[in-house]
Amino acid sequence: MNKIIRASSMDHVNMSVKNLDQSVEFYSKVFGFEVKKDQPEQKSKIIGNDSIKLCLYENPEMSPDGGIAHFGFFVENFDQIMEICKSLGVTVYYDGPVQFEKSRSMYIADPNGYDIELSEVVGGGL
Repeated sequence: MNKIIRASSMDHVNMSVKNLDQSVEFYSKVFGFEVKKDQPEQKSKIIGNDSIKLCLYENPEMSPDGGIAHFGFFVENFDQIMEICKSLGVTVYYDGPVQFEKSRSMYIADPNGYDIELSEVVGGGL
């Protein structure tokens, strides 16, 4: 018997954000995420699509320092993301795609200072 938990994809990320409305707007405009659950008593919303969920909790004093270095999404339209990011005014690091193993990745910033990796191939093809 193999005694490991066989995780196969990311389910959700639970994260603090400086401004809940600004964060929801960013992820909606950039990734098309929708509000799945509004939790006003907790100053929180769960947003996402059928594959990814982000649990956002408003904390104006939050800082991404010392927390998550970045989190990554596999994207289906990789060749279009530079143009999309430019049109939406999204900060792109490293002047565009970088090579990692068998995949290209692009790194962008959300309005809270979190870095997001957008990958052409899941897990760099490892």
